Amino acid sequence: MSASVLKTSVDPKSPEFEKNTRRIVDLLTKIKNEEEQIRQGGGAKAIEAQHKKGRLTARERIAKLIDPGSQFFELGIYAAYEMYEEWGGAPSAGTVTGLAKVCGRTFMLIANDATVKAGAFFPMTAKKVIRAQNIAIENRIPTIYLVDSAGVFLPLQEDVFPDTDDFGRVFRNNAVMSAMGIPQITAIMGMCVAGGAYLPVMCDHILMTDGSGLFLAGPALVQAAIGQKTSAEDLGGAKMHSQISGTVDFREPDDDACIKRIRALVDKIGAPNPSPFSHTKAREPLFSAEEIYGIFSSDPGKQYDMREIIARIVDAGEFEEYRAESGETLLCGYSRIGGWAVGIVANQKKHVQTLARGSDQKRIEFGGVIYTESAEKAARFILDCNQNRIPLVFLHDVNGFMVGKDAEWSGIIRAGAKMVNAVANSVVPKITVICGGSFGAGNYAMCGKAYDPRFMFAWPTARFAVMSGDAAASTLAEIKLKQLEREGKKVDEKQKKELVESVRATYEHQTDPRYAAARLWVDAIIDPAHTRDALVWALEAAALNPDIREFKTGVLQT
Repeated sequence: MSASVLKTSVDPKSPEFEKNTRRIVDLLTKIKNEEEQIRQGGGAKAIEAQHKKGRLTARERIAKLIDPGSQFFELGIYAAYEMYEEWGGAPSAGTVTGLAKVCGRTFMLIANDATVKAGAFFPMTAKKVIRAQNIAIENRIPTIYLVDSAGVFLPLQEDVFPDTDDFGRVFRNNAVMSAMGIPQITAIMGMCVAGGAYLPVMCDHILMTDGSGLFLAGPALVQAAIGQKTSAEDLGGAKMHSQISGTVDFREPDDDACIKRIRALVDKIGAPNPSPFSHTKAREPLFSAEEIYGIFSSDPGKQYDMREIIARIVDAGEFEEYRAESGETLLCGYSRIGGWAVGIVANQKKHVQTLARGSDQKRIEFGGVIYTESAEKAARFILDCNQNRIPLVFLHDVNGFMVGKDAEWSGIIRAGAKMVNAVANSVVPKITVICGGSFGAGNYAMCGKAYDPRFMFAWPTARFAVMSGDAAASTLAEIKLKQLEREGKKVDEKQKKELVESVRATYEHQTDPRYAAARLWVDAIIDPAHTRDALVWALEAAALNPDIREFKTGVLQT
């Protein structure tokens, strides 16, 4: 079988390559240092307090639970970043979530971090747990909960309790997952109180360690409510729930014993249904993934060839490019990643010389811009991937759709709507990686957050918003200046410059991937050199769901 193998023309010794590498390495160093700080949770004193109770921290529990020598693929580590600072912050939203191998099976792990405000639920904690559950639901991933939580963070209860993406949705998802046949195991390894007490009881297996507590109301609240005095152990200890209420399936003396029991239970779970997606033995990429650092340029004025990025992600450098000579600012093609067949839709950042539609006039198409022909090509390619049960991977570095008279006359709105329709109604798994810019409707067409990607990752160089920082800063500053003029205030050139810079700084902060990750708009900020690893995790997870609904697009503006 012949295959199209990507070649490379990269010069690792060029000044541009070295400059790009330094920039990404600097960004990665900063992010990895921040992540290490986040992993400390509530800090050394809080970790020591947890150990004094004879309990492990959330991350220590996960390290013992997963298969020896395997990796924990963490999701949402930046959740609540720079938020709740008036309450001392909530590193990683006080909970740890991610994918891991347990007895060779892929699991979603959700663990309360009791070193952060006793594992209390902040608004973003609930959203993070729900996001992890939604990933588990979409991909049919069995889930393990390690519970150690004081319940809702009461000062912010109005933002935790009532809405569809708040605390109560967690237990609703427990019920839905159970009905769907997604295995759920819960281990109570600390406090589990109030509404949170429903989570373990709605799962398949309930384990509980001695010294833990499970009750709808703690001793103090019980006394205040009904005047009854009781100890925490008598009210809802492991022995009581094991011997008297019958709520707990397995009572364990400590964390280590509990983790061993979880692994013993996982070992007996039946095999998942066969995957509907093509999978063969994985082959390594032809070129070093670290070279992505030097190839990629986050400078809007610079060009690079996205094929060079793809060549360092896909198996054996093989990329069957679809309609390679049409709509060249979008690359579409078939590959394998970790043995999994995928369809790739990627923004090409090189400018392209082509012929204007319907004439022999030459024109330049700008890299990173979606033109009519490229939108139509991508829409058709996405239809083919759905027809043939091939998961889709989107690689973003997009400025948006082309504008202007020529673009409008060519039907850019109609073509863009066709592509958005295909993405919105796609039934195969969609995985999105934001490499550089992801602006305006280009974000939508390339399967942004609103279009239900199974997973959404971002490089440290990612930026996404309605428009780029410079354009937005100029527009917002102009609006502000006109407002000041209407109020009769005169603004000199220095003040104008300061206003523009202030607006730009605010806007740039909000387009930073950490700002997005704090709000769970992306699932993880990933090292560009580890893009393939992240995609393999995502594809393996997506393959656990054998159900693909019928593909329908509705009305297409042809």
